Amino acid sequence: MAPNALSDRLRDIVGPDAILTTPSDLLVYECDGYTIEKNKPDVVVFPTTTEQIVRIVEVCNDLKVPFLPRGAGTSLAGGCLPVGGGVVLALTRMKRILEVSTRDRYAVVEPGVVNLWLTRHLQPLGYHFAPDPSSQGACTIGGNVATNSGGPHTLKYGVTVNHVLGLELVLPDGRVVQTGGPAEDNPGYDLTGVIVGSEGTLGIVTKVWVRLTRNPDAYRTLLAVFETVDDATNTISDLIGAGIVPAALEMLDRLILQAVEEAFHFGFPLDAGAVLIMEVDGLEAGLDADAQRIAAMARKNRAREVRQARSEAERLLLWKCRKQAFGAVGRLAPSYCTQDGVVPRTQLPHMLRQIQRIGEKYRLRIANVFHAGDGNIHPILLFDERDPEQVQRVLQASHDILDECLRCGGSVTGEHGIGVEKINFMPRLFSPEDLATMARLRSAFNPDNRCSPAKMLPTAGACIEPTKAGRRAAL
Repeated sequence: MAPNALSDRLRDIVGPDAILTTPSDLLVYECDGYTIEKNKPDVVVFPTTTEQIVRIVEVCNDLKVPFLPRGAGTSLAGGCLPVGGGVVLALTRMKRILEVSTRDRYAVVEPGVVNLWLTRHLQPLGYHFAPDPSSQGACTIGGNVATNSGGPHTLKYGVTVNHVLGLELVLPDGRVVQTGGPAEDNPGYDLTGVIVGSEGTLGIVTKVWVRLTRNPDAYRTLLAVFETVDDATNTISDLIGAGIVPAALEMLDRLILQAVEEAFHFGFPLDAGAVLIMEVDGLEAGLDADAQRIAAMARKNRAREVRQARSEAERLLLWKCRKQAFGAVGRLAPSYCTQDGVVPRTQLPHMLRQIQRIGEKYRLRIANVFHAGDGNIHPILLFDERDPEQVQRVLQASHDILDECLRCGGSVTGEHGIGVEKINFMPRLFSPEDLATMARLRSAFNPDNRCSPAKMLPTAGACIEPTKAGRRAAL
């Protein structure tokens, strides 16, 4: 078959304006937010319907070409890395909000709908979609489903799987199935829960039924300033231990504060060791008392200052600073790698000290901004990826950080997923029997492993080298 047979057949499906084949265009799709590992796909297509996706999958199967879905590419673990090349199905043109039912509290959306678009669409109706990742202004609902995304407010409201009622999925053999739907508590196995967080290895999501959450009546948003990270993390443990569950509880350390303040001029104290952003929401009655309890607990842990947002505009600016903190890091270094470990909350002071020690060991600056309330840490390793020696140090430091998370009884991912970055940690998280069961489950959906190959689970079909970019799967 001629070399261009694949692109010709795909062009017939999506049209000439919905396919990329030139090397310069394909460079955009060689990685996601995890830039250390890269590999160009052979073709990128932009389907707009479920039917087009079915036909694309059929062509890939006919020609025995690997394929994988991709959203906005904001993922941070190489979840949409085209290992071994193949076809990337970019779902960003499937961006319709198909239905909204506030009476039954659900909406139906296509996978390319940006998370923030949905919340803005629902705002006049008094509802929102609760998962709010830091990349909320760019990430897509399909990507949220793939990685089971979280966000600052999921401490109270839960992660993506808690807000997905059903899915339409194109299986790797081209069949279209629906799991769940608008009704609550569908009988039978929870296949929707299986698919959410599967990182595109079980099929391609084409519709999502999401649960809508009513907007709170009111908020109280506080900023507590601490001299040390230990005082901030001890406050976190005390708050949760006292039975207080804020809607959000976030920590930023000194290095990230410098970048955020330079970008947004909020008035963060640049000499602080750390700050906590703490928010309670709900009925107006009682919120002042909750805010006072939180402020008192922060002061008990030597907070030198506790501020409360004086207006909705100030509250929104504070959250803008937090959610765009990762983008502000570009002011500190040409490249960065964000880790995503989880530890018990009581281990946060120890973990932050270990991260500092690891940074010193590998001569790296590491900034910290994370979902403190549930122990989901996001150390940001600063480097220059043009320097191979720095890349090696970043990979080694990342390994040590995640290794310490496991020693503390935690996990190597809270919301970014496994992708290609953390495959080698899976045998340490799970027993051989657990991994074999997961592999059998994936095989039930994806028997030829042609959909998103070499992701999440260690397989013989991939060359897994944690210190070398460009992993490739056997085609």
